[in-house]
Amino acid sequence: MSTLLKCQMRFARMVPRLIDKAHELGFGVTLGDAFRDKRCAYGHPDSYHRKRLAIDLNLFIGEELLADTLSHKPLGEWWESQGGIWGGRFGESRPGAGDGWDGNHYQWPDN
Repeated sequence: MSTLLKCQMRFARMVPRLIDKAHELGFGVTLGDAFRDKRCAYGHPDSYHRKRLAIDLNLFIGEELLADTLSHKPLGEWWESQGGIWGGRFGESRPGAGDGWDGNHYQWPDN
């Protein structure tokens, strides 16, 4: 079995835990991008969505969408503690990016 396939399978096992944790933290959840086909006009060409190793989640309190990165922080930090990579940290390496720029992005390492 290839390393990528093993990682994809591990990620698929972890996503339900991520969603369960979001509910435990009091959030409602809807799904955003998971797999992103190479024909898709947006996104980075090397996106982990294209590797089937990333998902975007939309968090809600009631019917209010929590679009800011800070709202995702408790879930993102939990995801990191499980071995995942949280997109809310992406901006920390980019000067002037503020509090991250992809807070609803949850990915799994491919190694």
